[in-house]
Amino acid sequence: MNSVWQQLFGALHHWRQGSWLLQWSEAIGAILISLVFLLSPFFATALSGILLLACGSYWLLLILADEGQVRLTLIHIFVLVYWSVAVIATAFSPVRDAAISGLIILSLYLLLFGLTAKVLRNSKLRSWVIAAYLLVALVVSIYGIRQQIFGVAQLATWNDPASALARDTRVYSYLGNPNLLAGYLVPAVTLSLAALLVWRSWMQKMLAATMVVLNSACLYFTDSRGGWLALLVALIVFALLCYYWFLDYLSPFWRVWLLPIVFSIFAGLLVCAVMVVEPLRLRLMSIFVGRRDSSNNFRINVWEAVFKMIQERPLVGIGPGNDAFNQVYPLYMNPGYPALSAYSIFLETTVEMGFVGLAAFVSVILASLRQGLVYMRRLRQSFDNQAFWLVAALAAMAGLIMQGLFDTVWYRPQINTLWWLLVGLIASYDTKAVKKS
Repeated sequence: MNSVWQQLFGALHHWRQGSWLLQWSEAIGAILISLVFLLSPFFATALSGILLLACGSYWLLLILADEGQVRLTLIHIFVLVYWSVAVIATAFSPVRDAAISGLIILSLYLLLFGLTAKVLRNSKLRSWVIAAYLLVALVVSIYGIRQQIFGVAQLATWNDPASALARDTRVYSYLGNPNLLAGYLVPAVTLSLAALLVWRSWMQKMLAATMVVLNSACLYFTDSRGGWLALLVALIVFALLCYYWFLDYLSPFWRVWLLPIVFSIFAGLLVCAVMVVEPLRLRLMSIFVGRRDSSNNFRINVWEAVFKMIQERPLVGIGPGNDAFNQVYPLYMNPGYPALSAYSIFLETTVEMGFVGLAAFVSVILASLRQGLVYMRRLRQSFDNQAFWLVAALAAMAGLIMQGLFDTVWYRPQINTLWWLLVGLIASYDTKAVKKS
């Protein structure tokens, strides 16, 4: 596979040598990536598509003009396998036109991954891109907190009408949906925590601390159960990876007792919060009441239909994309339960690309985890604090996976672009190059 890539890369190498513009190729790529995240919370999906197309086209230009240093990581290989399965699923789709549209959108996301993995090898550009996302997330969070303080119209029936929280305010900021906002803020929390450890000046650290507090507060005000669980999982993973990072610098006592003490304090605070804060208690307890909660009941009815769809086409599914799902789902749905997605990223992947696609998607996750830990171990030897961006990316991925188990926000570009940014961020830490022969 490497020999094929080596033949493709560098075809425009001589043209690049004479191009003044491409002397700034990585900086231009960082600007394009930043624009995706600077604008996505505020503008329509169409603009995100245009920006993703620009990123993808620019990545293709860069690889054709590459100077012979081709980076093909394990993550790249499984992403390519994942895309290949999507192509096969499109070819066998019962709604091929809709699946082609979904394949194009998926391809744009994967091209963003490719550009991110290439550009973010530069530590300065990595920090700039992350800072751009964090600054926009801060604006989003401030507006969400303002909605909590002054109130805001609820755009849909997001609370169970029969519950005590039927009239409770759920903030959605510029994103229009509280669950979507919660997913958007999970990486913001972990990356701002990492910024506390990476950014050097006290002013920068104060800004990072402010981001941690405001992003976490806004996420809480979404009242998103999936978002809360996602944040909990992300913080646990972040703490475990930080413990591993500092392990050699701890005394024997703290090596044994640090994690039990930290998690005991955290669990105690969480229990106290659940006991004292009634909205938090009611929302969390609603997870365990089954169909008696309208949101739970809706998801269960959608999942019943989704299981039927998977049974009909178990290998390669109905084809990628939200449009394909929307055309096929009505044939299987329980009356009165229309849905835009499968309310689970793993069920959605299985519906769209079958169990083969699910295996490919899980392989991307496992490859990202494996490579992230490998790169972190390498950076740990030199105590390079750039590793904390890796910690944040792995923690955010764990959180988004947690939310994705029971939610339907992944088909939105605000979440999908963040997911592939995180995967690309991890892949960018590879230090080995495949040289063109």
